[in-house]
Amino acid sequence: MIIFPAIDLKDGKAVRLTKGLMQSAKIYSDEPWELAKNFENMGAEWLHIVDLNGAFAGEPKNIEQIKKIRKNTNLKIQLGGGIRDEETIKKYLDLGINRLILGSIAAREPKKVIELADKYPIAVGIDAKDGFVAVEGWGKSEGVKASELAKMYENSQIECIIATDISKDGTLSGLNIDFILDIMKASKKNVIASGGVASEEDIKKVKENGIYGVIIGKAFYEGKIDLEKILKEY
Repeated sequence: MIIFPAIDLKDGKAVRLTKGLMQSAKIYSDEPWELAKNFENMGAEWLHIVDLNGAFAGEPKNIEQIKKIRKNTNLKIQLGGGIRDEETIKKYLDLGINRLILGSIAAREPKKVIELADKYPIAVGIDAKDGFVAVEGWGKSEGVKASELAKMYENSQIECIIATDISKDGTLSGLNIDFILDIMKASKKNVIASGGVASEEDIKKVKENGIYGVIIGKAFYEGKIDLEKILKEY
């Protein structure tokens, strides 16, 4: 199981949102690269980054901070937020990003994303509220069931699916394990659990259910979880 510490970027700073609402942003660092270095020193191998401004704008918006993180750490990085075309994918790969997360485009143009995954290291982000997919920084609902979207990627070359229950994200109320397992069952892909991790109990559930990975955000920033201990033990 892979532990993915998370850095969400808004206006060049590391923040966390509650339920995906931009106005709920709480700043945790003015120098996100220092956080990334700290995660590396704790023993993390991977880092999960979301360009929040990019997710809403549909194009990269925090590229300077992303460059700084890449330059100052040896972590493997998966990155999402505003990646909607092949040109942006290539740009980020040239910067040394290891995996790109496609969300809005993955919901709207699955055929295109399946073709991109034949050429590039792609993860699909499936963000859902009440079981239905949300896009554009979670600002719009697509009216598509998350499990139905996951099934479309069953025979593709995508590396994994990142499954987020928006109603849980940033709330410290515990993971929606049933939702994660539904996505696993529908897609038959490696799935990374995201949204609502509150304690080590959630990490145990992820491991017990054979889930590929888990993203840890607010639980670390709010001191609810001993990340260094979890990275050593899991």
